[in-house]
Amino acid sequence: MRHRLTPLLFFLLFSLSSLAALAQTGTIRGTVKDATTQEPLIGASVGVVGTSLGASTDLDGAFTVSNVPEGTYSLAISSVSYEKKTIPSLTVTVGKVVVVNTALASSSSTLGEVVVTAQRRTNTEVAVISEVRNSQLVAVGISAEQIVKSQDRDAAQIARRVPGVSIQDNRFVLVRGLTQRYNAVMLNDVLTPSSEVDTRAFAFDMIPSSVIDRMLIFKSGAAELPGDFAGGVIKVYTKRAPEENFTNLSVLGGYRPSTTFQDVMKYEGGKYDWLGFDSGKRTIPDNWPNPLNDNISSQLRAAYGRQLPNRWGIKQINAAPDLRLSFNMGRRFEIGDKQVGTLTSLNYGNYRLATNPNLTFYENGQDRNQVASYYNDQVYNNEIRLGLVQNFWLRLNSRSTLEFKNLFNQLGTAETVVRTGQDITQSSNDVRAFSERFESRSIYSGQLVGNHELPNDKTTVNWVGGFAYTHRTEPDWRRVRYIRPIDATNGDGTPVPFSVVTPADPSLTDAGRYFSKLNERLETVALNVVHQITKDSTNREGGMKVKAGLYAERKDRDFSARFFGYNSVGNTSAIRTKPVGEVFAPENLTGQPGGLSLEEGTNPNDSYTANNTLLAGYASLTVPLGRLTGTAGFRAEYNDQQVSSRLLDGRVAGGGRKILSPLPSLNLTYNLTDNMLVRAAYASTINRPEFRELAPFRFYDFNLNADIQGNYNLRTANVQNVDLRWEIYPSTGELLTLGAFYKSFTNPIESYLQVTASGANSLSYAFVNTKSAYNYGLEAEVRKSLSTLSDSPWLRCFSLVGNASYIVSRVDLGSSVEVPDGSGQVNALDVRDIQTQRRPLQSQSPYLVNLGVYYANDDNSTQVSLLYNVAGPRIFAVGNIVNPTVFEAPRNVLDLVATKRLAKHWELRAAWQDIFNQPVRLSQDTDRNNKLSNGDQTVRNFRRGSYTTLGLTFSW
Repeated sequence: MRHRLTPLLFFLLFSLSSLAALAQTGTIRGTVKDATTQEPLIGASVGVVGTSLGASTDLDGAFTVSNVPEGTYSLAISSVSYEKKTIPSLTVTVGKVVVVNTALASSSSTLGEVVVTAQRRTNTEVAVISEVRNSQLVAVGISAEQIVKSQDRDAAQIARRVPGVSIQDNRFVLVRGLTQRYNAVMLNDVLTPSSEVDTRAFAFDMIPSSVIDRMLIFKSGAAELPGDFAGGVIKVYTKRAPEENFTNLSVLGGYRPSTTFQDVMKYEGGKYDWLGFDSGKRTIPDNWPNPLNDNISSQLRAAYGRQLPNRWGIKQINAAPDLRLSFNMGRRFEIGDKQVGTLTSLNYGNYRLATNPNLTFYENGQDRNQVASYYNDQVYNNEIRLGLVQNFWLRLNSRSTLEFKNLFNQLGTAETVVRTGQDITQSSNDVRAFSERFESRSIYSGQLVGNHELPNDKTTVNWVGGFAYTHRTEPDWRRVRYIRPIDATNGDGTPVPFSVVTPADPSLTDAGRYFSKLNERLETVALNVVHQITKDSTNREGGMKVKAGLYAERKDRDFSARFFGYNSVGNTSAIRTKPVGEVFAPENLTGQPGGLSLEEGTNPNDSYTANNTLLAGYASLTVPLGRLTGTAGFRAEYNDQQVSSRLLDGRVAGGGRKILSPLPSLNLTYNLTDNMLVRAAYASTINRPEFRELAPFRFYDFNLNADIQGNYNLRTANVQNVDLRWEIYPSTGELLTLGAFYKSFTNPIESYLQVTASGANSLSYAFVNTKSAYNYGLEAEVRKSLSTLSDSPWLRCFSLVGNASYIVSRVDLGSSVEVPDGSGQVNALDVRDIQTQRRPLQSQSPYLVNLGVYYANDDNSTQVSLLYNVAGPRIFAVGNIVNPTVFEAPRNVLDLVATKRLAKHWELRAAWQDIFNQPVRLSQDTDRNNKLSNGDQTVRNFRRGSYTTLGLTFSW
């Protein structure tokens, strides 16, 4: 199948390119300005007389009329409150561009009162570039127009195209290589709740691409931005009211050679798994006591265990192709004299991925090649995405609008892992293990937004009220491990059967069942006021102005986890050698000698409650001084954070943290020319610990054979940020930027690998404050259209997008850190002899490169994109003297995407993603030189497989 699809895609690309060369049209392009002020006219109508061809001017007053047949025409230009203008005798020839730069005179002296109710477009490449250009901050962005070209399915994939951004685990965004904990994520200008249990992070794969209007990333601080960030403030905006009515339906299928139509291993799931929801059959029965421990007889505990369904069996199935459905509808109408708009988007995706990771641990002694244990996994993931967006827009009058935006996403992931391998140096056992996991994540985010222009024409008021809710559950995660002596045989030469490990006390790694549930609620209110003091036509921000605002946020979380282990009553060797689908059958759960029972292993620190109250106020003043514009701002944030949990000995841990943080900022912009400027920025920001990082809860990661524990003594980190950037905008839709940055961290929060008695086979991570850290780097971005370089009608259809970053970072661990022990108790520990004192920041890539070649031919409604992405080697897991640091190797990713309008209502979409299919490879820093080297040992590697999609969109 793979070999048949590859030539097809290349044939499609060749055919589409050939059609472009047949175009027999020309183009009229230019700008329209105010004849008096020479400022660009936005939204002016430009039409070719005698035809239906036309365009509107953008934020820079620029327009382009494509597909104009060869001939001589007149051009009619008009705008509300301006005199109409007609430019005659424009000769259009094939493949040529006619440039028209003109100005309109105001007709205000003869025109009565005019009410302008046009809606500003924000989702085009030109609009996003203009927004970035006119901002006083160091910012980058991507528009819905560019998203369509890439066919990325969610916000995480979209973010790969943004300068200085990389992706971790296919869902977490890293800005300038800093981990996701250093990002502030806002949806429609409201902070989002964390979607994860174990890290401060927002999973961007929860937002489908079809609902995104634009994504902006602000890399320098400002008074109006949240103060808790160091990488970037990521703002995702969902689409608003449409400019005209539309409806479309898309159906797309996906093929992955390593998965689709291949045999995979899968456990029995629930009847609603296909929707991403748990049916309820996996939950703990309501009649169970808490805890289910030794105070209850083994017979009664076994009786409770029999209430859980025996769904341990693994079966082989044939993986079906991926399926992606999308329905989008926009309506614009009037109720009385009020304009109303609605946008509805419903998305469903069913994705499958089979991989075969290899996981190896080394002794790391004098013989660095001595294998301690190794495993080969068969992993099958079935991921469901169900999303709904419902937005409403109401124009109350010419000065006021209201928006009500709603986003709901449901993600369900069913994962089956079948593991085989050997524990060599510790137990000398062959190993066979199983993990059967289902994760369900629900997120709702709603905002009521008001935008008002006061009658004085100098003051605008914006207010937002938001509510968000996150629910994440892992119901009945089942794990079991079989062992036998390595290569052991019976007297007749037959292999000794594998036997289930049933420890006396419940263990996270052995036969047991794990249940967890997280609920988080977030309420926010914000008020922002902008007052224009003076006008200045030389300043794009419009002269001197003041901004001020208030922000309040309340976040509440409750988390609970319970786990249970199977234990043996007497000699159970006859039961423990049964297949995984039979060993825990109800008839074996008797609690009698020779049978199994169930016992709870939940600890006091496996649950916690938390809340956070954030109050902030800010003010900033923007002052233009000729070509120089300065914005000085000050933000104050008062944060009250409370976490309540218990240590293993029952003592209360957590407590409260009340901190007032003063956060000054300064942004300077100097316009060298009308199309060239330089920026300099300084901001003081912070990085607070998250609830999970403070709670002394211990979580086990089966795939990496590691556990993670919180630290209730974590402190807030302080960050000093400096940015410098040069920007040039040659023409509409084009830009070139070069930038440099430096960041200094005090008490940064990092992962810490503890030295354990079990050595290489047992990994235990905690969160700690290190002494200090810094990072600095260079960034470059270019967006260029080839239409300005050549008269060739074929080359004019091409545009180039590229960005690259080079970054250096270092962490100074210090001589001692405060580390939690196995009970959760935090103690100071001298680390000079057991830890690497200086290393790069975790997840910090030394370089990032994104390249894109876009082909767009309006004559035959064809678009083709070739996209490349790579992130340099970065620390995946922090190490110590026993277990060296693990690096993630670079992956060169190449995607080919094509769309073709087949008829008036039909569009064909095809993509070939991850063409190189390079392996995901984690390597241990065996030579301990703090970088990835050729001699380093590979500890985990697998290939995701290239991915091909083909789909149709019907619009009406």
